[in-house]
Amino acid sequence: QPSTPSFFLGGFPAWETTQMWSAVPLCSAYLLALLENLTVLSIIKVERSLHSPMYLLLAMLAVADLGLSTSTFPTMLRMLWLEAREISFGACLAQMFFIHTFAEIESAVILAMAFDRYVAICHPLRYSSILTNSVATKIGVAIVVRTALVQVPLPVLLTRLCFTRVSKLSHPYCLHPDIIKHAGLDTRINRAYDLFMLLSTLGLDLLFVLLSYLLILKAILNIATWRERLKALNTCISHICAVLLFFIPMICLSMMHRFGKHVSPRAYAFTANLHFLAPPILNPVVYSVKTKTIRRQILRMLCQRR
Repeated sequence: QPSTPSFFLGGFPAWETTQMWSAVPLCSAYLLALLENLTVLSIIKVERSLHSPMYLLLAMLAVADLGLSTSTFPTMLRMLWLEAREISFGACLAQMFFIHTFAEIESAVILAMAFDRYVAICHPLRYSSILTNSVATKIGVAIVVRTALVQVPLPVLLTRLCFTRVSKLSHPYCLHPDIIKHAGLDTRINRAYDLFMLLSTLGLDLLFVLLSYLLILKAILNIATWRERLKALNTCISHICAVLLFFIPMICLSMMHRFGKHVSPRAYAFTANLHFLAPPILNPVVYSVKTKTIRRQILRMLCQRR
């Protein structure tokens, strides 16, 4: 059992003197993320032409982004507005579980979307028979089952550790690598499981995403004209942005937690916030800009309100 019932959340080092004012753009960003992702979900639900595997996967990505933003933003806003840095052990474990769960779901959905692009470009004539709505639904169920099996042991393993009386975290939310730094007992099992989880889920997802794009690139280079090559590549731009937004900050943050003993708090804060806050805000924008049907529906909604 842990020897302390609470943790102290880390802050935003550059914003310490203007916490109240810092909460305004952060609150705006959270509301924007909610509005954007809920809009994408409502459009996909209402527009019958979007009831296809590609857009079902996009809906899953929007759900993952909603979960990720709702898991991280509230404690950040609570800390900046109310200066409430303390979080109980149970609440911290719950937040950690949901953050890692939705991050893993997002990673798996991005992999599924890479498979969608691979089939669309490398096997266009067989696309409708390979990727059906039923297959997309089964992919969604498989993602949830995999995530549950991998994530449930995390909080269970943490409850067997003892923690020091003063446990100040590096971020304004709870992450597993950050929590186990403050454990007093041997954490080799926790660290080994954390590494296993990272490599078997996020690491494997990234590997298969890269493999998909190698096959896509090979197929594109076999296309005769440059115009057709650019047209095929253009269908992947939105997904490539989602991959970069999610995986680059994640890799940097993982490296910092494991090897960056002398990394400044500002670098930790910037990388973690970029990893958890940027995708929920930018993914809907990228897909709305690149998808004509969604863009038209958004413009139609705005015109009707006016």
